[in-house]
Amino acid sequence: METPARDLEITRLDEYVWQIPQQGDMRVPGIVYASPSLFEQAGHEEALRQVANVATLPGVVRASFAMPDVHWGYGFPIGGVAATDARDGVVSPGGVGFDINCGVRLVRTSLRRDDLAPRLEELLHELERRVPRGTGARGALRLSPRDLRRLVEQGVPYLAERGLASEDDLAHTEQGGVLSGADADAVTERALRRGLTQVGSLGAGNHFLEVQVVDRVLDREAAEAFAVAEGEVVVMIHSGSRGFGHQTCTDHLARMNAPNRFGFELPDRQLACAPASSPEGQDYLAAMACASNFAFANRQVMMNEVAAALEQVFRAGRERLGVGLVYDVAHNIATRETHVVDGVERELLVHRKGATRAFGPGHPDIPADYRDVGQPVIIPGDMGRESWLLAGAEGAMGAAFGSTCHGAGRLLSRGAARKVKSGAEVRRELEERGVLVHAASTALLAEEAPYAYKDVAEVVTVVEAVGLSRRVARLKPLGVLKG
Repeated sequence: METPARDLEITRLDEYVWQIPQQGDMRVPGIVYASPSLFEQAGHEEALRQVANVATLPGVVRASFAMPDVHWGYGFPIGGVAATDARDGVVSPGGVGFDINCGVRLVRTSLRRDDLAPRLEELLHELERRVPRGTGARGALRLSPRDLRRLVEQGVPYLAERGLASEDDLAHTEQGGVLSGADADAVTERALRRGLTQVGSLGAGNHFLEVQVVDRVLDREAAEAFAVAEGEVVVMIHSGSRGFGHQTCTDHLARMNAPNRFGFELPDRQLACAPASSPEGQDYLAAMACASNFAFANRQVMMNEVAAALEQVFRAGRERLGVGLVYDVAHNIATRETHVVDGVERELLVHRKGATRAFGPGHPDIPADYRDVGQPVIIPGDMGRESWLLAGAEGAMGAAFGSTCHGAGRLLSRGAARKVKSGAEVRRELEERGVLVHAASTALLAEEAPYAYKDVAEVVTVVEAVGLSRRVARLKPLGVLKG
């Protein structure tokens, strides 16, 4: 295997399961879920070395896991999952990422594809008008500094108090749209200033708002529970905590990166961490919870703007248009959870970096109306091919702390993608496929071209084969708003 991690001992356990046995300073093995081709792509970007590095963290349990969309990231690989003991282990900002609670929200409608076709261009223009995008964009929601502090501590329930979220929205947002333990005093004034004007904004880079059609249903029971049907229009929103989350991560990394602060010997400085019970660890967790709450609220506000745009274009109310939240999942987060390890229940701090929860049927944290079929899992692909709605599978709890992948995963860097085709060429090819794209710049289109990403169909085949989640419905892009 020709990879930058070729000095690692790696064994293949099954068709889609690879192991990096304990070696060097690793405290637990590494487990990679991937097809042979996806495994080779992961090694090319040095992600396998990062999987092994994560296995050296103090207090890590069971294994360092990598999802099939794994690729190189800061500290942890993107697509990495690791759990540490909640009392005796560490928390690592690199295991969450800079865009704290980057995530995806899927909005259903009762509109059919034929209803949308003659109004798609008009809808994209209305969405552009209502949903700010790009770096430094002003958000759709205006807040005072005091209100922002309340929002980051209370999350979506704060919006519900203001009539901007329903009980249904709360029920269908992961953790009810609020991560406990948030404390605005743990956030710097600079982070608060950056976030003040950005609630209800898309951002840039790989963030998007995509109008899609449910192209194919594979699991009818789950699709009925999620209230989606073939031929109906859905809207996917992919965004996170904007400058607020990025600044929060930056600030707390600086504290943890103090030389020999805790005496840990780590193979990578980017794995900077602190005992979860230490003042530094507690402050980071409180600030991370604030950024997570910001992100949940950010996507909620954008969903309201999507509903308003649909109402404007179709001259009908939200109820008549069937607008409702399927689910909202977090991708970059660390949460306290109880899992069985070696036959014993333990409280763990589960880091998911470019990975999402995939709790199986019957889990108490799943909304009651979905509990029989499992938690909804939303896996974006790329704007030229497809995305997927899945459901958490029973095997996920034992296989990877109830986790699955978060998307297709990058195949080419932004610089490499720009060298393949121009943004104008990418736009033309997408339009030939029947996908309308509104982007802030043509350069961004080149960076985010379909060929810059792995094949999401192969990714979801792997997660289903290893029992992390099962496919429910395929979603095809019709119109895309890029930052």
